[in-house]
Amino acid sequence: MAFPQPRPQVPQLPQHLLRTIECQQGAVRAVRFNADGNYVLTCGSDKSLKLWSASRGTLLKTYTGHGYEVLDVDSSFDNSQLCSCSSDKTVILWDVASGQVTRKLRGHAGKVNCVQFNEEATVMLSGSIDGTVRCWDTRSRRYEPIQILDEAQDGISSLKVSEHELLIGSVDGRVRRYDLRMGQLHVDFIGSPITCVCFSRDGQCTLSSSLDSTVRLLDKSSGEMLGEYSGHVNKGYKLDCCLSDKDTHVLSCSEDGHVYFWDLVEVSLTLKLPVGKAVVQSLSFHPTEPRLLTSMEGHVQVWGAEPETAAVEDS
Repeated sequence: MAFPQPRPQVPQLPQHLLRTIECQQGAVRAVRFNADGNYVLTCGSDKSLKLWSASRGTLLKTYTGHGYEVLDVDSSFDNSQLCSCSSDKTVILWDVASGQVTRKLRGHAGKVNCVQFNEEATVMLSGSIDGTVRCWDTRSRRYEPIQILDEAQDGISSLKVSEHELLIGSVDGRVRRYDLRMGQLHVDFIGSPITCVCFSRDGQCTLSSSLDSTVRLLDKSSGEMLGEYSGHVNKGYKLDCCLSDKDTHVLSCSEDGHVYFWDLVEVSLTLKLPVGKAVVQSLSFHPTEPRLLTSMEGHVQVWGAEPETAAVEDS
């Protein structure tokens, strides 16, 4: 006789505000966890990039070198390098420890909205309002891109890299997935300008948000629509969406001052997290724990599944 399987634990959602960080760098355009979730990176409208301790909310370093507001940042897997992009049309590779600019790359014809390392941090990929994605070798001294992807008919708003795949969202209303190993391009037509794209953690699905205030989950191999998540407001801003650390929930920023959590399978709204009275511009989910970063105006909020008192006693 087999014993019944224990019921799976209800996933904990990061709904307790642990701390608010006053970033003092103008409006925070993007907030990101680093690869292991121990650090927080913030992109400022004052041209600066800042590195913070995730557990304490203390400022560790400020990186200056962009000529206009910083729009996105990514950290290498070993935390030794950062890449960032800006409205100044450049992509910068930084040395984390020294705070120095390793390389400043020009080539895009307009502001650069998004930037990512590949998994080995040997290549940086940048997406611009000019409709191109440029691939830059981080190890060579060359200042030209090693490849330019120019299939989009309008600006690139978002990109993600996963092993041998590249996911790109464009204002032309299409999500493009490049299989770099097979040399294939898959296109999903959404219709509304895409604001954010990402892979599910298990790599089976893609998530995209668009300016029709809808987040869509697609099966990667078949292109089948698995879920449409709505209720939030996304009509005029480039807002982030993501999946929780265990792919149980879909999250989106909203122009109404909340972060929306939907159950991925049930497609039902689970939590409407009140952040403030302005637009929630950016969010980032911790890679392995139920922790969330949000940004609103000049502040970043750190959210956890348990109130901070318990977290302090543990540390």
